[in-house]
Amino acid sequence: MSSKNRGFAAGLASVVETAAPPPGVAERAGERLGMGTLAGRNNRLAELASGALVSRAQELVDPARCRMWSEHNRDYAALTEASCADLIESLKAQAKQEVPAIVRRLHGDPAYDFEVICGARRHWSVSWLRAHNYADFRFLVEVRDLTDEEAFRISDLENRARADLTDLERARDYLRALEKHYEGRQKTMAQRLNVTETWLSRYLDLARLPAALMGAFSNQQDLKIKHVTQLKPLLKPDDRRQRMLDEAQRIADNRTSGEGGPVTPQDVIRKLAQAADAPKRSGSPKKSGKTPAEVISTSSGRGVIRLDSRKRNEVALTLLLAGGTSREDVVEAFNAVLARCFP
Repeated sequence: MSSKNRGFAAGLASVVETAAPPPGVAERAGERLGMGTLAGRNNRLAELASGALVSRAQELVDPARCRMWSEHNRDYAALTEASCADLIESLKAQAKQEVPAIVRRLHGDPAYDFEVICGARRHWSVSWLRAHNYADFRFLVEVRDLTDEEAFRISDLENRARADLTDLERARDYLRALEKHYEGRQKTMAQRLNVTETWLSRYLDLARLPAALMGAFSNQQDLKIKHVTQLKPLLKPDDRRQRMLDEAQRIADNRTSGEGGPVTPQDVIRKLAQAADAPKRSGSPKKSGKTPAEVISTSSGRGVIRLDSRKRNEVALTLLLAGGTSREDVVEAFNAVLARCFP
């Protein structure tokens, strides 16, 4: 028996001897207690071996010995007492940090011992408390051995529940990770993140929007995934794309010169869509008594849905299924219709 187990058994014996029950009873009680404890230890080892129970190494450390991971998408420099006020108050009320940050242990760096994968806001708040009369506060971390790809996936899972991370920030993270961790293979990335390819492609499409187009928006962070279904069709064919980009430049120039212009993303998109349409031919249009039908196209230029405005608040949709239209084409076009009707 090892010294550790001998100490464990001796501790059990001392507990039994202190109680000093009648002879006979002591032997039976000690036997039952020893068997129960050993059975519990065996059960715990079995659970650890099978994966049913996960043991994580947690430590209380000095936050000054931790640095942010280079791929961490939180703008650490933008954190302030105001933006972390709720967490700071929670830490003071609990007198400790309840949820550990996820870190990797560093080797060969004399300035830092850990790299923070998830928990920049917790790190900032504990550091702030230590500098403001709470010097005894320690940073609770959970140490894991992670590859960069595993670290990205863990960070992504935590970030999906965060309301303060914009769609554009998340989209750019995905685009960087696609090349760095998945060799540009979108299907592999979707499988590893446990999301659909369609869901992932919308974020990637947002990150890939041309810089000239993005310049039309006064606050690019206001752009959301729902706007992609309206903007992507404007990029094809080439003549439509160029008219749209010219309008985007005009909007940006007007804002720079102080002339103002559309403010909300939906206003900008409406102007871009109008400019992208080919100029109407000269001459008086024929009076048909109703608004002409409009065809909603996909990013590939294929017409998928025809809109007929019969009444002021009524629109009829006709699916154009000829020419190899796929389910994905229909979903993309229908989302564009929904975004237009419910901006």
